[in-house]
Amino acid sequence: MLTHQTHPKCCSRMGMITLILAVAALALGGFATYKASRSDLGEKEFSAKVEKGINDFIAKKQAEQAAPAAPTEPVKVSLGTAAIKGDKNAPVTMLEFSDFECPFCSRFALGTLPQIISDYVDKGKVKIAFRHFPLSFHANAKNGAMAAECAREQGGDDMFFKMHDKIYGDQQNLNVDSLKKWAGELGLKMDQFNTCFDTKKYEKQIDADMADGQSYGVNGTPAFFINGRSITGAQPFAAFKTIIDEELAKVK
Repeated sequence: MLTHQTHPKCCSRMGMITLILAVAALALGGFATYKASRSDLGEKEFSAKVEKGINDFIAKKQAEQAAPAAPTEPVKVSLGTAAIKGDKNAPVTMLEFSDFECPFCSRFALGTLPQIISDYVDKGKVKIAFRHFPLSFHANAKNGAMAAECAREQGGDDMFFKMHDKIYGDQQNLNVDSLKKWAGELGLKMDQFNTCFDTKKYEKQIDADMADGQSYGVNGTPAFFINGRSITGAQPFAAFKTIIDEELAKVK
């Protein structure tokens, strides 16, 4: 149920409810400990500790409640101009809509994605297609998307995913200066990169990704369609494995 053309919420409403509940739980349970130690920390370090506590709490609750994804009717989705990782002829396509500033997207990229790559992508069974869904309340998300596309302009899909890895690997420092520094570290031609980035060359393409995602029912990040079957959130590897294996069984 997929086509490839040539050329909003970590954050969903449920995610925000979960976040509120997490904050409440921290306030009742362990937040006093953080507050007591604030005098020994700088403002940035204190904020980072609070955010880590919230994210760890949510991740724990997601793991406790995780269950194999229920079968869903496939959605007819387009890959648009997505960057592709893996064999383009792989029998299973996993389309991801993601936000470079979303902590849950980072959790998936650093935790679950490497196992999907080693178990399926590297074996030619699955290809990953990445489309953008920068949420309005993430000030640096669209800049991250533009940087990835400008990197892709010079080095193709492989370079796109190298920038993808740079961003998610150091998401706490996501800003324009960092994006340009990472572009230099990747060996990109900086004059070309800066012109591409500063003129927002790929903004319309990014906006088109988001519009398509919304038309498919995406309202949070990360969101996935595995051969058109929807799975939402930074789910554990087992949830993805269930659907991928079912789809692979159809082509044996």
